[in-house]
Amino acid sequence: MRQNSKTLRRCGGLLALVVSGAAGAQAQIGGVAAQPAGSVAAALPTASGDASAITAAAVVTTPGAGAVDAAPPACAAQRPVINFNRWAENWGALADPCLPRQPLDGLKYIPLSDDGVSYLSLGAGLRERYEHIASPLYGAGTQPSDGYVIQRANLHADLRIGPYVQLFGQMVDARTFQKQTIAPPDRDKLDMEQLFMTVAVPTADGAVKMRIGRQEMAFDLQRFIAVRDGPNVRQAFDGVWADWEHGPWRLIGYVTQPVQNRSVDSFDDYSDGHLTLSGIRLEYQGLGPGDLSGYYSRYRRDSARFLDASGDERRNVYDMRYNGKTGQVDFDIEGMLQRGQVGAKTVSAWAIGSITGYTFAKTTWTPRIGVQFDMASGDKHAGDGKLGTFNPLFANGYYFSLAGLTGYSNLIHLKPSVTVKPAKTLSVTTALGMQWRQTTGDAVYVQSMAGVPRTAGTGSRWTGAYAQLRTDWLVTPNVTASLEAVHFHAGDSLRTAGGRDADYLGMELKFGW
Repeated sequence: MRQNSKTLRRCGGLLALVVSGAAGAQAQIGGVAAQPAGSVAAALPTASGDASAITAAAVVTTPGAGAVDAAPPACAAQRPVINFNRWAENWGALADPCLPRQPLDGLKYIPLSDDGVSYLSLGAGLRERYEHIASPLYGAGTQPSDGYVIQRANLHADLRIGPYVQLFGQMVDARTFQKQTIAPPDRDKLDMEQLFMTVAVPTADGAVKMRIGRQEMAFDLQRFIAVRDGPNVRQAFDGVWADWEHGPWRLIGYVTQPVQNRSVDSFDDYSDGHLTLSGIRLEYQGLGPGDLSGYYSRYRRDSARFLDASGDERRNVYDMRYNGKTGQVDFDIEGMLQRGQVGAKTVSAWAIGSITGYTFAKTTWTPRIGVQFDMASGDKHAGDGKLGTFNPLFANGYYFSLAGLTGYSNLIHLKPSVTVKPAKTLSVTTALGMQWRQTTGDAVYVQSMAGVPRTAGTGSRWTGAYAQLRTDWLVTPNVTASLEAVHFHAGDSLRTAGGRDADYLGMELKFGW
């Protein structure tokens, strides 16, 4: 505790402002799902400083009388909000003189052309999080209990050249303080997180877009291809992204090499042909009460290692998702098949995930009752020439909980939840998760596909249950705070392997400008 107190003081008391916390799946990913994850900005936004962007003043007349004084003109421009994807913000709105100015707006919008369409926008972000995890790997491994601070700082520049071209660069500096076990997603000295060019040309009923360079990429609820915002270092991809939009249709193609993080020197992150992800995706909006999407990806990783296979990994990935809302019911259903090889072993794996909820919109605090169900295959028989362990690819750290105690491999997961909003800027979620293994032949997995030692081939399917509480508070348009607490009660599969109950506490404060 003395060490943890020093850690908190090192943050300058910043985390002491966090006053509440916890999360069910929908609350955890709500901030992510609400963003255009995986998309290039729709035709690049242009500044709207001409007279047509301002609503004409209303003129009131009475029979037999002249016109009365005009009402004050309404401002059609809206101030951008801090976006999950900072490149999607349109600060060209500040070209409109009717929009009230705030401090430092001279750096958020620097016009570079007489018409205001070309401009430069600067921005920054800072995230501080204190975490304490008791019994990593449920105490079955060698990692001790740990309490530490992770810090992520970002600087970015967004250059718009005319109405169709965007150059975006974002640097990251991610640090850990007093963390005993360091993994690649924990720390990254000053490095280039994103650096890309986008060309987006509108068409009669859509747009044609291309994005080239280092970029973040995510699909849907980010179950399997995610920005990885939960850990300290987000996942980026070096490659090309192109899409064609026409009415309700959208066709996307991508050829990428996922960025691998190093923290020996500054600007030393890299990508190469030993790890690649490429594919094609098709989307259709407005099919019944929801939207339908599907994609095929080719995943390649050299020198992969699983409990029952090792060698070059080659997976063909087939994914289908349907999501939407009807009345007060929201739903999201996704399924994935994986076929291929790891070394000499044949891969046959699958996963399904769903989140469904009902919101009592006319009730005080607008409670939402949700149910999350997930299932992923494991390897049933060691030594049979087949590998059934599902690879969650680039999974979202928020999807189950920030505790990192649940991985999307060899899993059956059921979690009811209740979310309430005591205030417009405050949400509180409580949830109870229950977990089983899909097969006892494979291990219990936590995030990053780490298997809990001595669990493969022993114990029962029952893994355990956890209680989760999360609160998210929008303090100001630029500051958010959250707190999440998780208690995991270990089942007999874990206890047989020497595991025990585990606890997690995370307090976070985030600033964006």
